[in-house]
Amino acid sequence: MSYVTDSRVDDYIGKLPEWQQEICHEVRDLVHAADPEVEETIKRTVQPYFVLQGNVCALLAAKTHVNVFLYDGAIVPDPEGIITAGHDNKTARTVSFREGEPINKPALLAMFRQIIANNRAGGWRKLKRDSRS
Repeated sequence: MSYVTDSRVDDYIGKLPEWQQEICHEVRDLVHAADPEVEETIKRTVQPYFVLQGNVCALLAAKTHVNVFLYDGAIVPDPEGIITAGHDNKTARTVSFREGEPINKPALLAMFRQIIANNRAGGWRKLKRDSRS
């Protein structure tokens, strides 16, 4: 798969242990596979974000895992139960991956696609507001 990368994201990933690099590369490939228009950037000084008409997800490597923050306002379905934290968070939920754990690629890809569709429809805040009307 070919897509435009941000060298700052490359730098972030390149400094991680190999197992975390592998996770970050898999997630990066998936979010770009969700939509070829996804762009990479750095926010909060060093954190990789993937955006398309709003935040889609962000990466944050911790000592024992990699967090993927999904910016979905908790409205994207999680039928396969991949969300590991932030179930009550109003803006983002988290999927954490530890060394040796497989990524449920179909489930994560489906979530990325739904987040992007929601962003294109005005974003999760608008969708939540409209659903209450």
